[in-house]
Amino acid sequence: MKEVLVIHYSQTGQLTTILENMVAPISKESVHVTYYEIKPIKPFEFPWGKDSFYDVFPETFLQIPSEVETPPEEILNKDYDLVILGYQVWFLTPSVPINSFLKSNAAKKLLNNTPVVTVVACRNMWLQAQEKVKRLLVDADANLVGHLAFVDKHINHISVVTIEYWMLSGKKDRYLGIFPKPGVSDKDIAEAYKYAPPIKEAVLKNDFSTLQETFIKLGGVIVNPYLVMTDKRGNVIFSKWANHIIKKGKPGEAKRLKTIKAFKYYLLFAIWVIAPIVFIVFLFTYLPTSLKRKREREYFSSVYLKENS
Repeated sequence: MKEVLVIHYSQTGQLTTILENMVAPISKESVHVTYYEIKPIKPFEFPWGKDSFYDVFPETFLQIPSEVETPPEEILNKDYDLVILGYQVWFLTPSVPINSFLKSNAAKKLLNNTPVVTVVACRNMWLQAQEKVKRLLVDADANLVGHLAFVDKHINHISVVTIEYWMLSGKKDRYLGIFPKPGVSDKDIAEAYKYAPPIKEAVLKNDFSTLQETFIKLGGVIVNPYLVMTDKRGNVIFSKWANHIIKKGKPGEAKRLKTIKAFKYYLLFAIWVIAPIVFIVFLFTYLPTSLKRKREREYFSSVYLKENS
């Protein structure tokens, strides 16, 4: 009997549904699947409050861990043939619960010398978050063998509006009856099962060498070249803001919230003013950078980690 462990954290339940649809066809006869949900000692609220949504930014981006529950002994004391790790992206970074878990001793025990498939569900920018997950997996001596990215495929400015509506209201419906539903499409969520056969085959054969190549052929990872540039630049800017805000006090303190408010206004300016300008520059440099974009597409679609990444 092969053993597969699914580790996940999802506030909205969207990621959990994706994982369940993906894993259900695997969990038969020769493969036993165990689910483990990461549980923060201090739960994060959902829907978010307007202040709390942005107030988690500094600790999230700087990857400062918080306390999470330790998995039960029956999970910790078992060897797994594959771990499937599902995570969300918060502020271009793996969410605090996922980051905290991956930095824990429990993760190092569970993931040591173990094949791992990462599954991300987010708005659109996951590239640099996945690089951070790759580094955490290296620190845990895990073996990343596959990656799948489920994203909101609507244009950037529409998804910005709908995702904030969802996060602050808790409602995954059509905002004002005009905008599309936020998040990953119902079709993509329902069709997550198509990744089960290659995963099961790899587990049964204990051969993951071509798994990522199969995922790519199935459309499991699509790299948007414009977002490669945007994600990198966003991380540079976020680093400056996060280090500035963290010095203003603890979460919820008035001085810090005042700076958080400034950060929120900067984000709005960046999204609605700077981003369109960057896109125009991207279009003008599209042909001269074709080889670079090809290399970036190949790299970010892979499971490898550059040493200077």
